[in-house]
Amino acid sequence: MPQKITESAQLKCDKGTTPSFLQVTSQDFSKADDKLIATEEDKKANENIRPFGSCKLKYYQTCNPQPINWQNTASKDTINEFKILTEKSTCLCSIGGKISIDNVGHSEKHGAE
Repeated sequence: MPQKITESAQLKCDKGTTPSFLQVTSQDFSKADDKLIATEEDKKANENIRPFGSCKLKYYQTCNPQPINWQNTASKDTINEFKILTEKSTCLCSIGGKISIDNVGHSEKHGAE
């Protein structure tokens, strides 16, 4: 069972030069390891998903993420009717990169379906 993602999860973009961290704003009450659990609504550029250093697709100019939608979310588990993000979740950037989870952001075992 894939692990749930929480705030401070480390993200990577296959077109970025440095990792970034996820900020959860979609809800403020459901936690794992005392950290807010992320949902598919945590996709706002520079609020939830911060820059990944420089963008390889923009000739190494400063990254300005343009997330579209999270994919491969939990199939059943939701918070406020939004699907929970898991370690298998990815998000496409409209510039052309693919954002994935590098570290789930917590140390406890919290699976999602």
